[in-house]
Amino acid sequence: MDTQSPFSFLGRLADSASGLLGKLAPPQWLMHEGQRRMVLLLNHVVMQEPEAQNRLARQKERVVLARWRHFEMRLQVTPAGLFDLAEAGHVPDLTITVEEQSPWAMAQSAMKGDKPTVRIEGDVQLAAEINWMADHLRWDVEEDLARVIGDVPAHTIARGVRGIADAARSVVNKVAPAMPGSKTADEQKRESHSS
Repeated sequence: MDTQSPFSFLGRLADSASGLLGKLAPPQWLMHEGQRRMVLLLNHVVMQEPEAQNRLARQKERVVLARWRHFEMRLQVTPAGLFDLAEAGHVPDLTITVEEQSPWAMAQSAMKGDKPTVRIEGDVQLAAEINWMADHLRWDVEEDLARVIGDVPAHTIARGVRGIADAARSVVNKVAPAMPGSKTADEQKRESHSS
């Protein structure tokens, strides 16, 4: 007997909403401003790790195209070892495409601590540097928050958020195997070993 999770409607709802959002593209100016903000955040995180800046500086002027569904962002590496938005006409040296189409499935993977499945095409050395950054860079939100509101409130908020995230992760781990089309961790391991 195939049982469904009482939360399986959330996956269907998220997939339906993402299909609708895919048809309703945000205005170009909003996309551009959102990308600018993402570059600022990315550079903030990169600047906290001098080794990341050194690695990127060796790749100056290279262009990375990041894709997910119909969203694209072209990043150019600056001589300072940071990122800037590249002009649309620049041919990318590296293309990173997130394969997972469902925002719900991506959220589930993130809650489990998994990285999304990506397809990488292009320059091997640049790909290695980006992979190193993905493995080693972490945004210390608590430290940034402490600069604004102080150490004790920042620590309290961060502890609360970690508790919520742990509880959500626990729910996702219990609910995900019961959802249609989802696989248990053992099934995913067997698949990865067979390919």
